Amino acid sequence: MDIYEIETKLNDPDFQHRLKAISALKDYDPGVAVTRLKSKLHDPEFLVRSFVAMGLGKQKTPESFAALMEMMKFDNTPNVRAEAANSLSLFGSVAASHLVFCFHQDDHWLVRRSILAALVEMNCPYELFEVCCEGLTDEDPTVQESAVDALGSLTATTQQMPALELLLTLVNTQSSRLRTRVAYALKQFNDPKAQEALAQLGNDTDHQVVGATLENFLP
Repeated sequence: MDIYEIETKLNDPDFQHRLKAISALKDYDPGVAVTRLKSKLHDPEFLVRSFVAMGLGKQKTPESFAALMEMMKFDNTPNVRAEAANSLSLFGSVAASHLVFCFHQDDHWLVRRSILAALVEMNCPYELFEVCCEGLTDEDPTVQESAVDALGSLTATTQQMPALELLLTLVNTQSSRLRTRVAYALKQFNDPKAQEALAQLGNDTDHQVVGATLENFLP
């Protein structure tokens, strides 16, 4: 799609045409693409704004970084904020502190789970451990479970022991779903404390927790 057609479609009343125009900008360099993507930061259709966030993540410039920061902090739709967080993570460690700040400020489960997943992929163990600690206090059980899963990814990092110690405090947590995730996470640690905790969970009253401890160990 040539740039003149893109500019026409970006202003089309039909949001499907706007989506196609935004997708087509991936074939253009940042000097052409970023300005046009930014023109749709406040598009009335949230799906268009989500596509803008994805597009900005592929254009790694200070201008696109700043635009994504604005979307992550101020957009009124969680899906868009989550997509902006995902795209920011593509900039690498420079984005880590901003993602942590957003995690503390934004309590929507979708945004928080997106940030947890992004930090797992970013090789930022200190920041990941910080958001895991916060995530475990979240009222949404899926955020708690994602935090536990993320703690399991901190083996062989500087935060391995703090992550293990935190997981050990959850062995007797009330939620059987969370204990199941704890069992899976503990299996990532080659440590006597982890093995002892897994032995306890192997005698849990919930069969799913027991199954998690036995998975991959049965002949």
